[in-house]
Amino acid sequence: MKTVTLPDGAKIPALGQGTWCLGDNPETRDAEIEALREGIRCGMTLIDTAEMYGGGRSERLVGQAIVDCRDDVFLVSKVSPGNTSKQRLIKSCENSLQRLGTDHLDMYLLHVPGSAPYSETIEAFEQLRDDGKIARFGVSNLDLSEIQNFVDAPGGDSVQVNQLLYNLNQRGIAWDLLPWLQERGIGMMAYSPFDRQAVIRNEGLIAFARARHITPAQTALAWLLDQDRVIPIPKASHPERTADNAGALDVRLDPDDHAELDRLFPAPSGPEPLGIY
Repeated sequence: MKTVTLPDGAKIPALGQGTWCLGDNPETRDAEIEALREGIRCGMTLIDTAEMYGGGRSERLVGQAIVDCRDDVFLVSKVSPGNTSKQRLIKSCENSLQRLGTDHLDMYLLHVPGSAPYSETIEAFEQLRDDGKIARFGVSNLDLSEIQNFVDAPGGDSVQVNQLLYNLNQRGIAWDLLPWLQERGIGMMAYSPFDRQAVIRNEGLIAFARARHITPAQTALAWLLDQDRVIPIPKASHPERTADNAGALDVRLDPDDHAELDRLFPAPSGPEPLGIY
């Protein structure tokens, strides 16, 4: 498994698993759990979730999926923007740990900026880290100015990742934010790598993938995996889809392939507002 090294030296899988909307439908619960477990078997041991996902239903499903393999998983969750004050953040983390059935998170993220100042949020992260409830912290959905403000706050330079919307269709962060993160060694977790299926239903990408005997999903993920410190976290509801996603690790795109993908999905020509789902 390809890995990405975080600023604190930890090596994490370069291809993980997202869980947005997983756990919402009792009828598909078993398949979703098996999809996560298939990902773990394939080496996609980074699992990302959030208290916001289904009001905790996603975390409960993840907890069930990893009940007998917690030590094999790099577990990430996120605190909601309404819980970013010190007291509420610490309580939110404890609630997430209970739903997940574990005593610690490998990384805890600020989901989106909240009303509390970054200094207070960071102080809560640091206390959780000192108490052994999280190993490290990061952020999500912070644009360039916000991540700069976060890093400039006391203790903010310990941030490990920024989780962002990034895929072949949504490339705005490649203009300024992604290079800024890469220059500082900060990881970038790419959520919605298929742009809600829009990427993998693109006729040009389908033809591109067919000509190379790979799938559109593998193409989209391989493009992300080729970029420095980018960690795609695709969601899959069925184990077959998870296994297909894992196949992206064996795909090699050459310079001509990248040029063709740039033609199909043009890079940004200037700064763009941060996209958020």
